[in-house]
Amino acid sequence: MKFIVSSAALLKQLQQIGGVINANTVLPILEDFLFEIEKNKLTVVATDLETVMKIHMDIEAKDTGKVCIPAKILLDSLKNIAEQPLTFNIDKNFGVEITSDNGKYKVMGENPDNFPKEPTADEANEFTMTSSQLVTAINKTIFAVSTDDLRPAMTGVYFELDPKSISFVATDAHRLVKFTYDGIHCPKKDAFIVPKKPLSLLKGALPDNDDELKISYNSNHLFITHGSTELVCRLIDARFPDYKVVIPTDNPYRLMVNRSDFQNALRRVSVFSNKSTNQVALSMSGSELQLASQDVDFSFEGNERMACQYDGEDLQIAFNAKFLIEMLNGTDTQDINMELSTATKAGIIRPTEEEENENLLMLVMPLMLNN
Repeated sequence: MKFIVSSAALLKQLQQIGGVINANTVLPILEDFLFEIEKNKLTVVATDLETVMKIHMDIEAKDTGKVCIPAKILLDSLKNIAEQPLTFNIDKNFGVEITSDNGKYKVMGENPDNFPKEPTADEANEFTMTSSQLVTAINKTIFAVSTDDLRPAMTGVYFELDPKSISFVATDAHRLVKFTYDGIHCPKKDAFIVPKKPLSLLKGALPDNDDELKISYNSNHLFITHGSTELVCRLIDARFPDYKVVIPTDNPYRLMVNRSDFQNALRRVSVFSNKSTNQVALSMSGSELQLASQDVDFSFEGNERMACQYDGEDLQIAFNAKFLIEMLNGTDTQDINMELSTATKAGIIRPTEEEENENLLMLVMPLMLNN
């Protein structure tokens, strides 16, 4: 079996799906790319048993066939080969010979029959959204996903479908982000949890433009197709917590502050906070916001004042500064609003302006004030 392909084009496509492959896998075959050739079309598949990514590209080939090629050595070699056509020759024992303008490289492939079969989209429901919509939703929620494997339901993003909208929710029990698009027509009211890894891969592979994505799902898997790239991932089989009960409906105090000034002040003051809690206390009165942190063990202390618009009774409340900084990264408006009530009730952060049909709500739990 023989085919010819551009080295740069192949490298670009393989880098897109190479992130699926884990460094230390249980099955050696999972360290390989599966190459499938059929009528001038090459399909390359990578999987870790939970997530499958595949790309399709045009090549020159007269034969059909399959082979598994070790991913690491192939990627490492392509990175160092200048843009040129490469000829791949595969013998009947799956030996792979790659010929370039002035070199010949050999690598031992593996039997493609041992490569895991990918799931099929049986009884799947389907809807569409643009690539930039999905990338934006991932960016706004993925940082709040839990890393605690004892709570599997929280280790992914919750997709909540409605005939006229779709919401993306992520929480780690200390903070919660909910991002909603109105005007996306889903087949029915439904919900599922998508793990973090495939979402991170999508974030890197999808362009931030108006290309249409085909998204389908069944009870076990999610399938996403964009042009010549496909992703299939296993959904998390767990029940997402009832997040609506933790969102306070009555937070009467309003704080409006410049987002980047607030973020920079938090960065500076949190340097002096306790490293395990990152606690920064916010004190609001009138048009002044004070930020204070301390680490008693080392006698560190940081204090700053900044201007704000605050409507409510004087209040002192403490938060994890690291969480606040990450949440402020999720908004792109000049100012943000914080809705507060007491020192023990969750605070809500919202951008002051939003695109039409978009709604972002971020909730953060306060910390106990150490007076």
